[in-house]
Amino acid sequence: MKKGLKLLAAGVVCSAALNAQHALVNTAQSKYAKLSGVGLGDVQWTKGFWAERFDVLKNSMVPTLWRTYTSDTICYSFQNFKVAAGLQEGRFRGPSFHDGDFYKTLEAVASLYASTKDPKLNGWMEEAIAVIGKAQRADGYIYTKNIIEQNKTGEQKMFDDKLSFEAYNFGHLMTAGCVHYRATGKTDLLDIAKKASNFLIVFYNKATPEQARNAICPSHYMGLAEMYRTTREKKYLDLLNKLIDIRGTVEGTDDNSDRAPFRDMKRIVGHAVRANYLMAGVADLYAEEGDKTLLTTLDTLWNNVIHTKMYVTGACGALYDGVSVDGTSYIPDTVQKVHQSYGRDYQLPNFSAHNETCANIGNVLWNYRMFLLTGEEKYFNIVELALYNSVLSGISMDGTKFFYTNPLAHTVNYPYHLRWEGGRVPYISKSNCCPPNVVRTIAQISNYMYSTGKDGLYINMYGGNNLQTVLDDGSKLALQQVSNYPWDGAVFLSITEAPAKILPVHLRIPGWCNKASVKVNGKLVNGTINGGQYFTLNQKWKKGDKIELVLDMPATLIESNPMVEETRNQVAVKRGPVVYCIESPDMPTQKVFDIAIPSNIQLKPVPVTIARGNMMALTGEARLLNSGDWTKTLYKEISKKQTPVNIKLIPYYAWANRGETDMSVWMPLVR
Repeated sequence: MKKGLKLLAAGVVCSAALNAQHALVNTAQSKYAKLSGVGLGDVQWTKGFWAERFDVLKNSMVPTLWRTYTSDTICYSFQNFKVAAGLQEGRFRGPSFHDGDFYKTLEAVASLYASTKDPKLNGWMEEAIAVIGKAQRADGYIYTKNIIEQNKTGEQKMFDDKLSFEAYNFGHLMTAGCVHYRATGKTDLLDIAKKASNFLIVFYNKATPEQARNAICPSHYMGLAEMYRTTREKKYLDLLNKLIDIRGTVEGTDDNSDRAPFRDMKRIVGHAVRANYLMAGVADLYAEEGDKTLLTTLDTLWNNVIHTKMYVTGACGALYDGVSVDGTSYIPDTVQKVHQSYGRDYQLPNFSAHNETCANIGNVLWNYRMFLLTGEEKYFNIVELALYNSVLSGISMDGTKFFYTNPLAHTVNYPYHLRWEGGRVPYISKSNCCPPNVVRTIAQISNYMYSTGKDGLYINMYGGNNLQTVLDDGSKLALQQVSNYPWDGAVFLSITEAPAKILPVHLRIPGWCNKASVKVNGKLVNGTINGGQYFTLNQKWKKGDKIELVLDMPATLIESNPMVEETRNQVAVKRGPVVYCIESPDMPTQKVFDIAIPSNIQLKPVPVTIARGNMMALTGEARLLNSGDWTKTLYKEISKKQTPVNIKLIPYYAWANRGETDMSVWMPLVR
């Protein structure tokens, strides 16, 4: 190990802090964060929803992703590193953020390795890291697009293009380096990330404000925070401070969320991925330094998104293209565009919803960090909502095909073409950034299950797994969790190892849950249990102790704020954290858009299998509207004819696994 990491190896910090060094987001030593995650390998899946997804991850998602990103015929991402390293001839191919895509792929492999210790995965990573190291310039700069050009022309241009993804690529390198170190204990990728981070420090000390804002998707904010947490070198935190402070000091755009200084922002209107990554990075900085002016803006923008701009699936970024809500730019009479972006308050179209998978993942990254800061359930409620719906929808059940966008309605008869549309595809040729992002996220789901802090263990999500971890005081804790969640609200926990003293265990009662009960060793626990809060069991535990949590999980009808014009007088169906949709394969003789939902509908959960994925569908009796033929018709008198019809609803994340279909989350309401 290198000097900067020898302190950890020498045992200068306590074993709990050392264990926390292996968390996905390492806030164990963050002064202004209440919680930290458990170690990357501390949770082992056993049986249930995420165990099934993990098997697909291990056997399909990661191998498919690796083949894609090391291919010289499908995707040229790794080939670009070989050319930049001088190992083969060629030119740069692909989008400018291709380096970042490969770093996300490496991070997915490292996260899987943390759980499996599969030597094959380690071999993949070591081969790739060696090539990346050769591609990196001596001064730490690494951006294959420019390096390949520099090797041909001798020019040394850097950060001269506002649409450059240099800093974005650097950021994903930093994060991958930290995760790889936590998963393997090796520093080879971390050393490359340190050189790149040190280059940024030198560069930004000399850069003009215009150059400094050439960072349109600030993954490097999160990356710098994790570099600081891993090495404890404050220079990385200092650069993060500088980058946030310089935002909005020169002419910016709403699209990049830098029209105004961060602390002056009142709403989010621009590119949803860039905005959500920005929020996550700022939350990271607050965790370390506690600047309340940052937290005030984070709270303001969180309320703006969650209460006016987020879809019922936890998805973000309503618009393919649009116009800034502030109208004109600094150039008189010039309207400023936004794209792949948040729109105006309550602007939430369904057919044309953009909802990029990366933006939905950004929503998870932001809210997870807000949860670690506060321990408040409202943030984790959003994490869970997005993970089960708008994140998981981005990948097929078999783990080989992907969505870039995640609309809430789709029809094969849509009257015009969108840039990303239709069924799932193995490779999104225009922009394949989402596949490695969703795969690395699923590889890291286990790190979201539990959190620890000075006040004990937080159980955030439920599903079959075994936990073995070290608490903040250095004591060991192990438990087994058995649950068929999210299809069933019953959760069984068995303590297999516990500290000698009192340990508070905090059970998350999700915001959607209106009724719950808790038993310890078969005895009902008295106390008020409220949805949207954690319920605390404060006692000394011993091996063999059992906790039983039962969450009431009826199917419910959800309506939107009446200001959401697109869904007025319509309902969505939700059971537990899962949002449902109606899809044409389940209604072969009716049009899905002719189905109306009675307000008193009784929906029954029934097990189904789609593309070898096990899940609960919902069945019930709805109404079939006689809408007739709309050819060459824009308006007509309503038909009062309604007939009963049996329907089947499936989880939204599972749609489009049976070919290109008609689908809708929102359905007309019959009162």
